[in-house]
Amino acid sequence: MTFLHALRRPTCLRASCRMYANSSAPEKTAVKPAAAKKPSPASIGPSACSEDTVLTGLNYLKGQPTVLALPDKDYPEWLWTVLQPKVYEDDGPGGKLERVKRRAANRQAIMDRNFMQTQ
Repeated sequence: MTFLHALRRPTCLRASCRMYANSSAPEKTAVKPAAAKKPSPASIGPSACSEDTVLTGLNYLKGQPTVLALPDKDYPEWLWTVLQPKVYEDDGPGGKLERVKRRAANRQAIMDRNFMQTQ
């Protein structure tokens, strides 16, 4: 594909133009929509969606069945702690915590210096 061909190609940002596997899957499976099942706030676990919710966009290969959310107990325990920030213990001078803080401060100083050079 040449550069000009890529420029002439129409850009389509509507959801109807996206071709995901679940929109053109040959198999028709009966799937309960997420809006039909209203779980109570007490029954929702650590996940953001309830069981049997259709996870759109995860199956990008054509001809594959739709991906449904599993119950929270079927996922590994470490999955619920992935987005939490790392906590380093203070192990004295020259330790891991001091190194992490020094590298973060150095990175920020470099970003500030680069920003000031562009002004």
